[in-house]
Amino acid sequence: MVRFASRKTRQHAVLSKDFERELTREVLRTELLRVRALILTGGVMMLFLTAIYLLDPAVVDRVWRGTEGIIQVYGLLLGFILFEVWVHTQIRKNLRLDRDLPVIRRYIGALIETSVPTVILILQIRSMGASQALGFAVPLMYFIFIILSTLRLDFWLSTFTGLVAATGLLAAALYYNLTSETGEPLIYFHAVRSMVILICGVLAGAVGAQLRRQFAASIAAATARDRVTNLFGQHVSPQVVERLMAAGASAGGDLRRVAVMFVDFRGFTAGAQSRTPQEVVDRLDGAFAVLVDILDRHGGIVNKFLGDGFLALFGAPLEASDAAQRAVAAGREMLTAMDRINAQTSWPLRIGIGIHFGEVVAGNIGSPRRKEYTVIGDTVNFASRLEALNKEFGSQLLISASVREALGDDGSDAVALGEVEVRGYVQKMQVFQLG
Repeated sequence: MVRFASRKTRQHAVLSKDFERELTREVLRTELLRVRALILTGGVMMLFLTAIYLLDPAVVDRVWRGTEGIIQVYGLLLGFILFEVWVHTQIRKNLRLDRDLPVIRRYIGALIETSVPTVILILQIRSMGASQALGFAVPLMYFIFIILSTLRLDFWLSTFTGLVAATGLLAAALYYNLTSETGEPLIYFHAVRSMVILICGVLAGAVGAQLRRQFAASIAAATARDRVTNLFGQHVSPQVVERLMAAGASAGGDLRRVAVMFVDFRGFTAGAQSRTPQEVVDRLDGAFAVLVDILDRHGGIVNKFLGDGFLALFGAPLEASDAAQRAVAAGREMLTAMDRINAQTSWPLRIGIGIHFGEVVAGNIGSPRRKEYTVIGDTVNFASRLEALNKEFGSQLLISASVREALGDDGSDAVALGEVEVRGYVQKMQVFQLG
C-alpha cells in the first residue's frame, strides 16, 4: 500500500498541469499534420481524376460509365476536403485555447473519414462491377487513413480506424460479391483481406502509442528541467542543470557539508541615491552577470539574491569534496574581476565576501504550493556574520577556521585576525582574511 501511494505521488509530481498542457498541444499539432495530409491527398486525387478525364476520356467511360459517375466521386472528394478543412479550423481553435478535442468528436471524425473509401467503393461497384471494383485501387485507400491515423498518437483511435475500414470493405464485398463467377463462396477471401486491414490498424495504433510515450518522455524531461531551474534560480548554469537532471535533486532535507558564501556590495545604497532606477538596475545586473559567471565556472550556484548581494552554495545540491577550495577560488576571482570592472566605470563597486564551511540541512523547503531549494543551519548564519565583519576590518574576503583548514597549503596567504567577537555568538571565533 505504501509502495502504491509513493508511486501515485511520483506520477502526480511528473504529470503536472504544464506537462498535460504541453502533451495535449503536441497531440493537436500532430493531428494538424494528419488533417493537412488528408486534405492534400484529397486534392491530389481530384487532380488525378481531372488529368484522366482530360488525357483519356475513354477511361472515364470504361470505369465510371460516363461523366455522371466521376462527378459523384468529385462531389464526394470535395465534401471530404471541406470536412477536413472544418476539422483543421477546430483543432487550431483548440490549440489557441489550450483545450483538447472531445474524445467522442475524434471517434466520429474517424468514422466519417474512414467511411469515404467505402462510399467510393460502392459507387465504383455500381459503375464497373463488383469483381473489377474490389480488385481495383479503391480498397487500397483504406491504408492511407490507417497510416495517417498513427499521427493521432492514440492506440484505440487507430484500432477503431482499422476496424471501420475492415468492416466497410467486408460489408461491401459480401453484399455485392458474395460468390465468384463459378459459384464458389468468397467469404473467406474477403474476411482475410479485412483481417489484414484490421491488423494494420492495430499496428498503426501501437506505433502511435509509442510515439506518444516518446513525446511524453521528452515533455516530462523538459518539465523536470524547468522545475530544476525554478528551484535553483535562473542563474544555474546549463552544465549544473544537466548534472541535476542526471543525479536528481533531493525532495526532502538531508545533511550536507557545504561551503556557504555571502556576497554584498559595499556602499551601493549611497551610490544609488544619485542615480536613476534604470542606471541602478543596469549596474547591478552587469556586476551580477560577471560574478554569477565566475560561480558557474567553479561549480557554485546562486541560492538566492538578497537585494544588492546573494547567497551562493558549493557542495549542494551536488556534492563536491573540494567545496571549500572551489568557494575560495571563486571569491578570489570575483575580487580580481571587480577590480577590472571598476577601472572601466564611473561607479566603482566594492564587494564583501564571507565563506564558511560546515554541515547544513539542504532540501526543498516551503509550502505545498511553493517550495524553494535552500540550506539551513548555523553554517549559513556564521557565513553571513563573516561577510558583515568586512565592514569592521575594511577587508573584502573573510573565511572561517574550517575553510582555512580545508585549504591547507592553498591558504598560505591567509592572514589570521585572531579570535573575533561575532554578533549572535557567545564565544569568540577565529577569522582569516584573504587577499
